[in-house]
Amino acid sequence: MNIENAQTAVDEWIRNHGVRYFNELTNMAQLTEEVGEVARIIARRYGEQSEKESDKTKDLGEELADVLFVVLCLANQTGIDLQEAFDRKLQLKAERDHDRHQRNKKLK
Repeated sequence: MNIENAQTAVDEWIRNHGVRYFNELTNMAQLTEEVGEVARIIARRYGEQSEKESDKTKDLGEELADVLFVVLCLANQTGIDLQEAFDRKLQLKAERDHDRHQRNKKLK
């Protein structure tokens, strides 16, 4: 599924299962909450924090999907074509950063 199709799927889900989009500020708070859940898993599973027993069953993929869902909601409700924006950003990064990381001695 490409990003355009994902935006459409989220919009259809909202229309078929939700009442409406939460407002932008609520979705921003929800996005922050979801990113926090991803950070918790990463910090405990891959970082130096101890993983609690209750954290061991958390699914990182599911939490990342929650982040993506809210990002797609925000794009939809603010009129952003995220596929077009992502394609532009990827091209910009390819042009701007083509050699930059290759020259970074810290990455060798």
